[in-house]
Amino acid sequence: MGGGVVEELVKKAGGCAVIDGGFATQLEALGADINDPLWSAACLITKPHLIKEVHMQYLEAGADVIISSSYQATIPGFLARGLLLEEAEGLLRTSVQLALEARDEFWKSTLRKSKPVYNRALVAASVGSYGAYLADGSEYSGSYGDDVTAEKLKDFHRRRLQVLASAGPDLIAFEAIPNKMEAQALVELLEEEDIQVPSWICFSSVDGKHLCSGESFGDCLEILNASDKVAIVGVNCTPPQFVEGIIRDFKKQTEKAIAVYPNSGEVWDGRAKRWLPVECFGRKSFDVMARRWQEAGASLVGGCCRTTPSTIRAVSKVLKSRNGL
Repeated sequence: MGGGVVEELVKKAGGCAVIDGGFATQLEALGADINDPLWSAACLITKPHLIKEVHMQYLEAGADVIISSSYQATIPGFLARGLLLEEAEGLLRTSVQLALEARDEFWKSTLRKSKPVYNRALVAASVGSYGAYLADGSEYSGSYGDDVTAEKLKDFHRRRLQVLASAGPDLIAFEAIPNKMEAQALVELLEEEDIQVPSWICFSSVDGKHLCSGESFGDCLEILNASDKVAIVGVNCTPPQFVEGIIRDFKKQTEKAIAVYPNSGEVWDGRAKRWLPVECFGRKSFDVMARRWQEAGASLVGGCCRTTPSTIRAVSKVLKSRNGL
């Protein structure tokens, strides 16, 4: 189920579709203040036009998949902000609608050109982990404490998933999932709610060998492999130098399409208070690595934190020229 739209897009993109890049970085570049527990999702309340603008920038850069701004948008998070339940659910729908509008408007303008160079992009509704909602660092450690059970995680995700799935996205993107219990909870939830929108589940990793929790990729992939609701598996929000090895590891353990969209690889220099580019560490540029990820077997490639439309433009160029598009 659901693999069809993904397979078709990957095929149209010449074997490897391009996912968009970092959202927060780009919103800040457009003047948004996202120093907020809701992060990019705060803009859904205050500056929705900027969210649409970021989607447009990534479409112009060649993204085949754009991800909604709902990663940090949770119903409890909005309620804590003083919003009513209907308003909170409305903002979740808005996050998907803004991406769909951007996609449709962009596609319309593309079709008016004599020689279209773009594919009609898919919209993925983003679902962040429970740790992303807690915003206490547990999204990076994978440690939710002893009182958190799979049932509690399902209850946390259930309503948001229902609302996002009903808003008309092409895909649901569960992003930066840091532990096995949450992966299991999400797979069970997709079944229980009989979600018809194909999903991807991407893990986060700090060492390239395990999830943030220290659990093995293999154990988690076993759970995902058993679900026909999950069309794509992969990693995001992970240092880029680990990605090629992760893809090779996944290829041995799953038949599903693999998506990778790691962080830029830049490192924050606390003394100079600036980001140092990857080349400072003798590593290859992001687009050069992206080509290696495709060769290793990734079907979808993009960027996460600190990547920008220019990163995605370079990735799109490298992958699509390679595939003769």
